[in-house]
Amino acid sequence: QVHLVESGGRSVEAGGSLTLSCAVSGFTYSNYMLGWWRQAPGKEREFVSAITWVAGVTYYSDSLNGRFTISRDNAKNEVYLQMNSLRPDDTAVYYCSGGRVQRYYSDPSKYDYWGQGTQVTVSS
Repeated sequence: QVHLVESGGRSVEAGGSLTLSCAVSGFTYSNYMLGWWRQAPGKEREFVSAITWVAGVTYYSDSLNGRFTISRDNAKNEVYLQMNSLRPDDTAVYYCSGGRVQRYYSDPSKYDYWGQGTQVTVSS
């Protein structure tokens, strides 16, 4: 059974930075994709970024304008989301996801596993 546990969410002022972590366990597939998503109140879950577990190929939402960086540490079984120049509209619950999604990295229905989420609040 795959488990994903996010951490690192907190309140931060606009312009600040924050790094989220996702501890991953229980999967052995070499072609696994790990993703980051966010969901603001009253809005649909939104794709943020994804990374392939083995090769480290990364994908980003165009709306981020290069402010976020995804990375992974295979030895620690963790995935990270470094967020810079945070804005109030980045406020959301951030979720980690995992699955063998191949090119469908921005389709939430393709992911098999999800974490419980971590709250990020950006104040102006």
